[in-house]
Amino acid sequence: MQEMRRSAIDVVSILLDNTSTMKDAATGGAAANGINARIAGRVRALRADRGMTLDGLAAKSDVSRSMISLIERGESSPTAVLLEKIASGLGVSLATLFDDAEAPVDPVSRHEDRTPWRDPQSGYVRRNISPANFPSPIQIVEVLLPAGARVAYETGARDVRIHQQIWVQEGTVEVTVGKVTHRLSADDCLAMQLNEMTAFRNCTRRPARYVVFIATERPRAPRR
Repeated sequence: MQEMRRSAIDVVSILLDNTSTMKDAATGGAAANGINARIAGRVRALRADRGMTLDGLAAKSDVSRSMISLIERGESSPTAVLLEKIASGLGVSLATLFDDAEAPVDPVSRHEDRTPWRDPQSGYVRRNISPANFPSPIQIVEVLLPAGARVAYETGARDVRIHQQIWVQEGTVEVTVGKVTHRLSADDCLAMQLNEMTAFRNCTRRPARYVVFIATERPRAPRR
């Protein structure tokens, strides 16, 4: 089992190195455009479902109207930090923006159905593991954080409660929640709520891989 884990992380490490080179630009471009189009559709649909204008979402997320418009048209490669702000403004988890809205509802998620996404700023790679569109309050995401990488989410409290648990599979990750920093090694698990600034950092020379379990607690309808 340990050898399988090492093999998996080595493969993803090679993927990270390759996707940063010019020779892979042609083959990686189609995948990047595809997932950017998926994000664009999700942001548009979620905003429409909430009856929000571009100006309304801009005010709620602290992201400019022009940037949101570019993202909704698939003409931008937004960073994870930017997408987290938009997700916060929409009242959803970041993982929700990567769901394939056109996928059939199925309780089973297959390996070949998952599309990895690479953050253009930090270089981290994430994949939604949970079945897309299946009605569940739980989402599972796998993240590979490159050596020396750091990503800091600036958003605080949301209109809905979102709980996360970070389970480290390989390597070491420093997770800062508010003013408290937790150093997590393989098989450590951290429970947290998305109600203050959060940062993930890999201070080592090897990639770190962790799984994020997300649960959204919707507000209860008022009694009549």
